[in-house]
Amino acid sequence: MTATQQPVRPGKVSPNRGVPSSIRRPPYIANGGQPSGRSLAPLTEAGAIARLRASCAAARRVLDAVGTAVAAGVTTDELDVIAHDLYVAEGGYPSPLGYRGFPKSICTSVNEIVAHGIPDSRALLDGDIVNCDITIYLDGMHGDCSATFLVGDVAPNVQALVDVTQQCLDLGVAAVRPGARIRDIGRAIQATAHKHDYGIVRELVGHGIGEEFHSTPYVHHYEEPRDRTRLRAGMAFTIEPMLTLGSPEVVQWDDGWTIATLDGLPSAQFEHTVLVTVDGVEVLTA
Repeated sequence: MTATQQPVRPGKVSPNRGVPSSIRRPPYIANGGQPSGRSLAPLTEAGAIARLRASCAAARRVLDAVGTAVAAGVTTDELDVIAHDLYVAEGGYPSPLGYRGFPKSICTSVNEIVAHGIPDSRALLDGDIVNCDITIYLDGMHGDCSATFLVGDVAPNVQALVDVTQQCLDLGVAAVRPGARIRDIGRAIQATAHKHDYGIVRELVGHGIGEEFHSTPYVHHYEEPRDRTRLRAGMAFTIEPMLTLGSPEVVQWDDGWTIATLDGLPSAQFEHTVLVTVDGVEVLTA
């Protein structure tokens, strides 16, 4: 981020986009956007695992397509349009749309925005970074992934932050295996993040996923001794470290969604959905 860049400010949010009635909705849509809060058991049926794989593969295709559209002058609302149309083309529902009242189909988090940025009329600028968070509900399963994309000529220190964040995701994934503990994931991420003097956002975590958008287990991206749950084959969850160039302290905007760094310095995030297997881990959104 260059010294001349201004803090991100909210733009105009366009009206919600419709989804064809033929596309299956997640149950929370009929409940005013409120999720059930139920926990998910490890997946044991081959059919359920196949449906989760298909949903995650679709999410990855949407993410890759959105990433190719990232460029200076493109608004985050335009990225939302691209993603929305691709969700529908995949035969799926945009999981964020209507979830707890969220108004859009993806989250777009620019520069100091850590997560849950609402797509709007703000155009991306040369030197920006933007995290695009994609979740699709397809055949009864949610698939979830995100990546941070560079816009034009990004400052070297911001480029380094993005690169190390992706590395931390890979290290977190590598810690997943049956018999390991949830805390092992956070320990692996923390070791590299702190080696490079980056902050780790603590208020937002990875989560169980599948028939529910968010469920247990919750995955901290730092060493948390209380995360003693043993990993078992069939457990599906996200790993999504959020690192900061400065302090990891965050503040929420008045919109009730947007989370920004308190000091205004950039944050980067990458996310995969993973499945614990009998002999290791399968990255479903690779």
